[in-house]
Amino acid sequence: MTTVIVAGAGLAGLVAARHLAELGLNVQVIEREDEAGGRVRTRKQDGFLLDRGFQVLFTSYPAAKRELDYDELKLRYFAPGAVLARPGSRSVLSDPLRDPRALFESATNREVSVGDKVRTLRLRQELARKPNREIFDGNDESIEEYLRKRGFSEKFRNRFVGPFYGGITLDGSLSTSKKVFEFTFKMLSTGRTAIPAAGMDAISKQLAEAAREAGATVHLGEDVSAIEPDGDEVNVEVGGETLTADALIVATDPKSARELTGVDSIPTEARSCVTQYFAHDAPLDAGNRILLNVADDAPNEIVPLSAVAPEYAPDDRELLSATFVGMPEASDDELAEEVEKTLQEWYPERTFPNLELLHTDRIEFAQFAQPPGVFDSLPGNRTAQKSVYLAGDFTEASSLNAAMESGRKAARAVYEDL
Repeated sequence: MTTVIVAGAGLAGLVAARHLAELGLNVQVIEREDEAGGRVRTRKQDGFLLDRGFQVLFTSYPAAKRELDYDELKLRYFAPGAVLARPGSRSVLSDPLRDPRALFESATNREVSVGDKVRTLRLRQELARKPNREIFDGNDESIEEYLRKRGFSEKFRNRFVGPFYGGITLDGSLSTSKKVFEFTFKMLSTGRTAIPAAGMDAISKQLAEAAREAGATVHLGEDVSAIEPDGDEVNVEVGGETLTADALIVATDPKSARELTGVDSIPTEARSCVTQYFAHDAPLDAGNRILLNVADDAPNEIVPLSAVAPEYAPDDRELLSATFVGMPEASDDELAEEVEKTLQEWYPERTFPNLELLHTDRIEFAQFAQPPGVFDSLPGNRTAQKSVYLAGDFTEASSLNAAMESGRKAARAVYEDL
């Protein structure tokens, strides 16, 4: 029987494993961590669910719709738009076409001009009709330049798009590729933003279970330390033992994938973030919307997670997350003090005496950087080494959708070649 080894049990590796196992191949997944999921993980602490950094699922993601069972995930949904927050002021800005109840608040929001609101609706309609393939073709430029050329004001770019896309791309300067902006804007406009009731790692667990049910074997706590192509086969070093396979799919993190394969085009420039989780007693008045910091970036956004998914917190507590873009040098306690200070400024009418820091995630490699032109240089699923393939968001774009799409493409490439 044809044997394929998959190095890495993140989303890409699990999707690749399932597709190949369904085609009748002997698939062995090797994962160095004690659980599958890669960056999509959730920890349980005192009745709280703490995802590894603030992550969400866009339900319009094409690969997610194909690979996941949304009903089984029991998705909980964010309201469209956000609450724009600054000291002494909070105001809703939403999509009136999908959120008519917020029409008046959005129309009278003084943070964004009428002209920018009209331009946003026009862009929404244009991108909803634009095929995804077209979005990633053609010339490229930064988000900042793209929006400036389309007539969006500097105030709008700084006060809304900067913090909003700072949360999505971890780049509040808007120097990221406009292709990322167009794709995510389309996903936001044509679908919903959600988190599973049991945490984001419900996605990983579902994909892992699907791979196992298809016949793949997932080995946890084992590490691929080296690979050596040998004619039509490939030798794989795992824990001091040499395994031989007809094909190897490297679906590790980008840095590890580059070290294992020597493929220099795998992007390793990182975007970092720090996400802190807090317990508190009384809910905020933001409902199930993200609070965007339009005054500064410390933190970039605060999210009332248990208002969106009550399962994320015990019945008598609320759960907030706060994310700082980049890797601030301040200690966890100092960052927590900054979050409490920010909340107090946004809500001068109340106090936060029982705000409790639960956990801090410092994520050095949350995404790979996506400047203009990056998509012309990303590697494909095949490599110059026969029988060695790549699967990971780094072959597509930095997103959950890209990881799953890359896994499917890698499986197809292996099957075609074998």
